[in-house]
Amino acid sequence: MYTTLITASELAACINNPKVVVVDCRHDLMNLAAGADGYATGHIPGAVFGAMETALSGAKHGANGRFRGRHPLPERAALLATLRTWGVGDDSLVVAYDAHGGMFAARLWWLLRWLGHPAVAVLDGGLAAWQSQALPLTTAVPARPRGAIIERAPLVQTVSAEDVLANVLTNIGAGQLTVVDARAPDRFRGENETIDPVGGHIPGAKNRFFKDNLQPDGRFKDAAALKADFSALLADPARAVMQCGSGVTACHNLLALEVAGMPGAALYPGSWSEWCADPARPMAQGG
Repeated sequence: MYTTLITASELAACINNPKVVVVDCRHDLMNLAAGADGYATGHIPGAVFGAMETALSGAKHGANGRFRGRHPLPERAALLATLRTWGVGDDSLVVAYDAHGGMFAARLWWLLRWLGHPAVAVLDGGLAAWQSQALPLTTAVPARPRGAIIERAPLVQTVSAEDVLANVLTNIGAGQLTVVDARAPDRFRGENETIDPVGGHIPGAKNRFFKDNLQPDGRFKDAAALKADFSALLADPARAVMQCGSGVTACHNLLALEVAGMPGAALYPGSWSEWCADPARPMAQGG
């Protein structure tokens, strides 16, 4: 059973298996139509499209009007309904891919695990890896039979803004929880911020740019290399929190930790976009 990564050759060998559900997760934070446009132009045969802003995210504001970040988690019932329309059942292998080194596909990987479904993998190297082997694309939209996936106990953990704030206020320097930010180093330092209204990072956080999980060809580094990288940051993955700008690329670091054999870290779904929306929360800039 694939639970982290799958190669293009491995996917090609099982692409016609009705229990394999492929999801195109392409997206562009600055051009919200780019993912759907790319899917319409050509996608892996049998793939459905998973829209980041709708299918893979929920309402930006909660029932009390509180801002939950740019890509809050979808309601579990809504996500289950979406997965069923894609044909996902309890015995399905879900394969997520994008054209960005897993930047967005890792979000679906994490969401499936959040629902307790372990058989989910990211296509290593994404669409480029598929095309590098001269494998076909199509513009046909599949008509899949409805799936019957059910919710099970989560295989992952989350923390709230309140959890992170309590850690910041009482444990700076003590290392009780290690917060790791997946954004680019300049955004972490508070420079060149073009997405969120405030630049900077959560006090005490460390920076691990998600792209550092990849080789030059866009495939993930091997387990030993990832373990060496993350061991330099984390004494105990089970006491670590992954975050980013909006809870998306943090999932890339969580996937890399799984590949490294270092499971147990939690996701802060609201991430910096939720955190910086409240000026009462402490913020830091610089390295």
